[in-house]
Amino acid sequence: MLGVNLWGVINGVHAFAQAMIDQQTPGAIVNTGSKRGITCPLGDTAYNITKAGVKVLTEGLAYALRNVAGCRVTAHPLVPGSTFTGMTARGRTEKPPGAWTPEQVVHFMLPAMAAGDFYIICPDNDVTRDIDNRRILWAAGDIIRNRPALSRWHADYADEFAEFLTLEAPFRR
Repeated sequence: MLGVNLWGVINGVHAFAQAMIDQQTPGAIVNTGSKRGITCPLGDTAYNITKAGVKVLTEGLAYALRNVAGCRVTAHPLVPGSTFTGMTARGRTEKPPGAWTPEQVVHFMLPAMAAGDFYIICPDNDVTRDIDNRRILWAAGDIIRNRPALSRWHADYADEFAEFLTLEAPFRR
């Protein structure tokens, strides 16, 4: 999993970024992450690690590209929700109702990039962007409020998290 999900991205950036910069034409490096790399839900820590690495790599790459004189290449983390692909099918032939197709993810990504978004966080048929934002904010709150790691999934925080989901605009986009 590390070899594909994280090292595949690192090797791709290493192989293509400098050549893209040298062309002096507009371009974008889009690295596929996951919401799991931001909110780190229980159940697949190895996957979460790889996708967290993609997020951090892409943040660092974007910063570095902004500091290259004349560079016209940007970097963006594509952070899809549930997406039905050959890798996620696990033997199923029918798309689960909550999942998006890869085409839906691309149709969401293109206008987001045109609008200048850095983080391209895609909803899916089960989770809205508002819920994603609240889950991400809660995860950051674990750090700044010194809550136990991954508190969202612990019974001691179930009521507090449920109430947090109902708050009116706890953040601004």
